Amino acid sequence: MAYTTIDKPTDYFNTKLYTGNGGTQSITGVGFQPDLVWMKSRSVAGAHHLVNDVVRGADKGIFTNLTNAEITRGVSSFDSDGFSFDDNAGGDGNASGSSQVAWNWLGANGTASNSDGSITSTVSANTTAGFSIVSYTGTGSNLTAGHGLGSVVKMFFVKELSNANSWEVYHVSQGAGKNAQLNTTAAFESAGSSRWNSTAPTSTTISIGTDSGVNRSSSNYIAYCFAEKKGYSKFGSYTGNGNADGTFVYTGFKPAFVMLKRSSNTSDWYMFDNKREGYNVDNDEIYANLNYAEDTADRLDILSNGFKMRTTGGNLNGSGETFIYMAFAESPFVGSNFVPNNAR
Repeated sequence: MAYTTIDKPTDYFNTKLYTGNGGTQSITGVGFQPDLVWMKSRSVAGAHHLVNDVVRGADKGIFTNLTNAEITRGVSSFDSDGFSFDDNAGGDGNASGSSQVAWNWLGANGTASNSDGSITSTVSANTTAGFSIVSYTGTGSNLTAGHGLGSVVKMFFVKELSNANSWEVYHVSQGAGKNAQLNTTAAFESAGSSRWNSTAPTSTTISIGTDSGVNRSSSNYIAYCFAEKKGYSKFGSYTGNGNADGTFVYTGFKPAFVMLKRSSNTSDWYMFDNKREGYNVDNDEIYANLNYAEDTADRLDILSNGFKMRTTGGNLNGSGETFIYMAFAESPFVGSNFVPNNAR
């Protein structure tokens, strides 16, 4: 039996809960210096998803539920055990008295130039965890951009920074002929040739088509890229059964984070984690494409080796419908210390 080389997934991904204060504060307890912080208010309806990363700069914000171009908003620094705010995050990441969640990923704690593609990209790549942040400038013609991971990317998100445009999403289960938008409910569509040049990612590059959402000439873009690592991350699909005793999805680890989207039809992007409530069946969802407060419906169990749907709803478990997911581990199903992990 093979065991994961990542015995402590929280060294690479961790969810942090905190209370906003509307001003200056430092958030600690992440467990590492994050290179990507994705924040959302749990309690304030109308607060947007705010994303900051080390490649663009700590205070440069984009919103997963909006098409807006990049603005100056977000954290003031990425710190050794978390991140800090000045008074610039506003109501999205640090509203006074609000309950907040931040999902944190470890990159390289720095940036490097990458010339593996047809253009030069700037990356912060963590090859152990299979995560990289890639920035590139569009050419208007088909291009490839190096991601620095040394393994094949299974899912990535692209956002134009210079102009208002949708987030474009590639997922391995849909292939390079399809794409979806993170900020909408639309199903995966057969327009991937203009987004991904009908070319799947390789161990060195992602392929970018000519659509303005991914490749406007002289415009700046950011891509968040994920390769699969056994026992730590999983990117796949499942078929719903329309039953409250729903489909079980094996990941090989106890998930700390799961994002789900119906690919065959319209639906929201559902986000679950092990810190907000975190008890079966009471795992609350947040919608990546909406500015809603946290929803308290009970739809999913987090188990020691995967997750299981607990709803008849079409958006997560429609009979015969196809769904894509991305998941990161709280702990491997069996680690190298041979201690099994239990569901809650």
